[in-house]
Amino acid sequence: MLAVEETDSVALGGALIAALLAPSVVLAPLAGVALDRSRAPRVLVFGGALGTAVALAIAGLLGILPTWVVVISLLVAGCCTPAFSGGLSSFAADVVPGHERAFASDTLSYNIAGVAGPGLAALAMAAGSGRLALELLAVIAAAGAVGVLLLKLPARPVPDEPSSVVGDVGRGMRHLVSHRPLALSTLSGTLTQLGGGALPIAAVALASERARTVADAGWIMTAFSIGGLVSALVSAWRPVRRWAPHTVMLGSFAATGGFTVVSAFAPNYTLTLIAMGLAGLFTAPGVAAMLTIRQRESPPTVRSQVFTVGAGLRGSAAAAGAAIAGGLGLIGAVPLTVLVGAVWIASAAILLLPRGISEAYE
Repeated sequence: MLAVEETDSVALGGALIAALLAPSVVLAPLAGVALDRSRAPRVLVFGGALGTAVALAIAGLLGILPTWVVVISLLVAGCCTPAFSGGLSSFAADVVPGHERAFASDTLSYNIAGVAGPGLAALAMAAGSGRLALELLAVIAAAGAVGVLLLKLPARPVPDEPSSVVGDVGRGMRHLVSHRPLALSTLSGTLTQLGGGALPIAAVALASERARTVADAGWIMTAFSIGGLVSALVSAWRPVRRWAPHTVMLGSFAATGGFTVVSAFAPNYTLTLIAMGLAGLFTAPGVAAMLTIRQRESPPTVRSQVFTVGAGLRGSAAAAGAAIAGGLGLIGAVPLTVLVGAVWIASAAILLLPRGISEAYE
């Protein structure tokens, strides 16, 4: 929005978002290794969060500062992002007692941010401008960075044999790919984000056919987000312990996909909102279960790397899903929404593959 306000260029806005997101995908393994090797991981997480806050503040000066300064600051922030986006989650079970409750609470925090962040930005833009919105988000990010200092993040155990950074990256990636319970859950969780990234495009298509204005697509996404927030609150209050995490992921993702498909065939806008709300209602338990699997199926020496790479893959998949859905927009709202739901269902089906023998790394 700020790029459009200051330069009248949607393309520049997209480029700035890419500058913020792209480095995190590439540097996720290195960030994970740094956290796994660090004797003071809290300092790294704090630095990553603070770096992002500073970058957002600089980005808010677009139109005042040269554009290349803003681009460089966002690239630097993208390098910092994996330390706390994914990296911090790898310490959740060290901070909150009980794996299920820890990761349900972690999922809740992301759901709150997913609802509150866009809402605060929209209010700031309505009251002022895109510049005000970015500066507000920078202040909030800085407050989050300060909050990191209140946490006690323990250092990982020192490996018996010293190794290079490249060796640690290779070891972590081999474990992520070859350990089947972890590999399947990672693949499934990544695939869901293809659907998650495509969902806003499908919402626009549905709104154009069923609502008064295309802007009502926002309410479709709001219904989905509120459903996710409610399920995250319930999961944090009463974590799912009755079923194995893989089973919870399977049921959660299949239900989300199923209700997304139902929303495609809803006869009117109101029923579309209800179906989307129900689809969102099943998301949080699956995400919390996915994080629990990452914890349980990863040795401490590569645990942060598993989390940062997993987060990077999901972020990349969401961006790819949005791009693919944008290219398929002409096929119509119903086929596009069915396709989005089918992606979620396919992600659940992956978990039906034999997982092999799980190893314990507690």
